Amino acid sequence: MNSNILKHKGQVGSIEHDLDRGLLYGKLLFINDLVTYEAENLRALEQEFRVSVDEYLADCAAMGIEPNKPFKGSFNIRIGRELHKKLALKAAGEGLGLNEAVQLAVERFVVGEERY
Repeated sequence: MNSNILKHKGQVGSIEHDLDRGLLYGKLLFINDLVTYEAENLRALEQEFRVSVDEYLADCAAMGIEPNKPFKGSFNIRIGRELHKKLALKAAGEGLGLNEAVQLAVERFVVGEERY
């Protein structure tokens, strides 16, 4: 479980801190717009986050737009030549393509995160 993430109604938000101002703040993640919130303590930040999500979803509905930025299911990664070579050799040895090997590694990483 990631303690720097808030969730509400399918939306995800960050938790950041500003030590100079003594504030917690965050923004909604994975959306096409910028929606921020801030508060002086965690309980208030959670409340501000929920209010921001509710307002954002209401605004999206009123404008007839999809609230979440869609994930395409593909992305580019830069892993360096040596790791790329090792991956290609390991994948070939396992009878996998590079995409299959990367997908397997990502799935293992994500499943490992869900255990905690």
